[in-house]
Amino acid sequence: MDEAGDSGLDAHLAAPLPEDPDLVLVTDLDGTLLAGPPAWRHGVYRWLEQERQRVLHVFCTGRDLASVAALLAADTSPGLRPPHLVISDVGCSVACGVSLELLPPVVDPITARWAGKREPVEALLAGAPGLSSQPISADRRLAYYVDPDAFAHDLIPQVEAHGVDCLLSDNRYLDVLPAGVNKGSTLLELLGRLQVPAERVVTAGDSLNDLAMFQTGLAGVMVGNAEPALLGHLPGLPRTYLARGHGCEGIAEGLVHHGFGHLLGTLAAAWAG
Repeated sequence: MDEAGDSGLDAHLAAPLPEDPDLVLVTDLDGTLLAGPPAWRHGVYRWLEQERQRVLHVFCTGRDLASVAALLAADTSPGLRPPHLVISDVGCSVACGVSLELLPPVVDPITARWAGKREPVEALLAGAPGLSSQPISADRRLAYYVDPDAFAHDLIPQVEAHGVDCLLSDNRYLDVLPAGVNKGSTLLELLGRLQVPAERVVTAGDSLNDLAMFQTGLAGVMVGNAEPALLGHLPGLPRTYLARGHGCEGIAEGLVHHGFGHLLGTLAAAWAG
């Protein structure tokens, strides 16, 4: 990987990135990095901290940055440390993992795609049965809780006609994103700037909003507790491994499968045992 200075990101990073990482691990949060048996969660968190110069860690989440900050400040996930980078808002925000400050070279084009979209979409969805706004803080998407039985799904084509994409996930969330923006597209843009070899990247997730990550063709790990709607896409994802383990145990299992077991040390031995 080239130095961060060549990526245009260096001036916006509070801490330098690893210059030549052996692995770039891109993990969803809820249901993935925050899930699994407690011993496995603590073990993976400890490993990520110990291997910070060899493993470049990226959160890739539907949470907004305020929620990520609250998670890292809380004691609900002991041992979880800030990643190097954060992709949040389902791909609509990208930030330094340490400061959580936005990275304009990646975010500004997304902001431009969102310009003029919020008001007409909000007006169209105002009062729609089965929808209620999520309390998020984001400038480049709209997020709703959805009751799939009450929601009028024929509204989606009308919404998308305004130049946005609608993403339903976990049978309870509806995200409205700038057209063409998702976890996968933003991840590829970020990796391109960092000039990371694709063979060093592994993604991990559990819900339908992670599908775009798996569709990049990068090595993927679908953890064992993945939602049924995501599991249905597995036959079309030849580079995605379905783990037996849930959450962090599944991440470790998937890393072994994709040839990174040598980086895991005792974690690899524990999984094999």
